[in-house]
Amino acid sequence: MQTSDLTKVAIDDVEPNRKRGGDLRVLLSPKTCGATSGFMGVGTLEPGEFVSEHYHPYSEEFFHAVRGRILLRIEGQELVLEPGESFMVPIGVRHRIENPFPEQASVAFFLGPLAPRPELGHVDCEPLPGEGTLPEVGEAR
Repeated sequence: MQTSDLTKVAIDDVEPNRKRGGDLRVLLSPKTCGATSGFMGVGTLEPGEFVSEHYHPYSEEFFHAVRGRILLRIEGQELVLEPGESFMVPIGVRHRIENPFPEQASVAFFLGPLAPRPELGHVDCEPLPGEGTLPEVGEAR
């Protein structure tokens, strides 16, 4: 691999997406860097914000709390992630991410493997709180 083949994506290179709640940014994906096994990004939740309940029929989702705390609601159970802690949501498990705490929270997330087509990768379980369009992950090349 040559240096010219390398792709670097900064958080400010990606428009925030608020359709599902919070400020979600898909950084590395088939669309942005030609990823073939999954995609990753970051989310920022202000106090009181949430990402609506959903599940992934083809992918596991990995979360890592970077700053602040987040509350994960996973099929009726609650789990708080503190900064530096991580958690994996198995394939097909409904989950919702919330920030009921007084400080801003930031998480990194990764989903893999990719769904056969992007529109099959995410199933919403409640009305979406934000405006705009859904994030574009792109298709594996």
